[in-house]
Amino acid sequence: MKVIVVGCGRFGSELAYRLFKSGHEVAIVDAIPEAFNILPVDFRGRLIEGDALNQDVLHRAGIEHADALAATSDNDAMNLAVVHIASRFYNVKRVVARSYDPKLRPIFEQFGIQMVSSSLWGSQRLEELIYHSEIRTVFSAGNGEVELYEVYIPADQAGKKVKDIFSNPNCTVAAITRAGKAQMPDMEFVLEEDDLVHVSATFEGIEEVRSLICAPGEE
Repeated sequence: MKVIVVGCGRFGSELAYRLFKSGHEVAIVDAIPEAFNILPVDFRGRLIEGDALNQDVLHRAGIEHADALAATSDNDAMNLAVVHIASRFYNVKRVVARSYDPKLRPIFEQFGIQMVSSSLWGSQRLEELIYHSEIRTVFSAGNGEVELYEVYIPADQAGKKVKDIFSNPNCTVAAITRAGKAQMPDMEFVLEEDDLVHVSATFEGIEEVRSLICAPGEE
């Protein structure tokens, strides 16, 4: 793919480098020349100096032939404007934006722009890590509204059925792995110690699961 990354801060430079290492053709844009110094020395993408809201800058970055554009600057308004321009006027099929302020999320959604709020997602992940020693996140959808969790069944929960722990509407069991073999259980499936349960859940849903399986004194 031909990808344009707007903003060469820590977030944008990491994204650009990962895309480059994956074999994509990358152009990274920043108004400050010194910003490019953060890129790894083996990065071989194109460096475009200038304001990404400037049409000439976008043309130099190859906007007419871009397959995707990611706006990762520290300015939410600029990120919103750049991805809107790329999508509406240049028909770039895949546009994504980084948002610093979670309160601006409804605006991005109103424009139909897929965004990631690093502060929202990051704070939620830290909260989960503080709470959940027995539960681990393995995949996050969107900005963490729904995540896939690994839940190990402790000894004191062995013998219970799936429905006893995972019956709330904000939680769905995707699979259970026992002795290395995975299966898709029904609600009557009887759990055993050390069963690995993959659960798709909201934060509220996984909190309810935790309240049911955590040992006394861990609350």
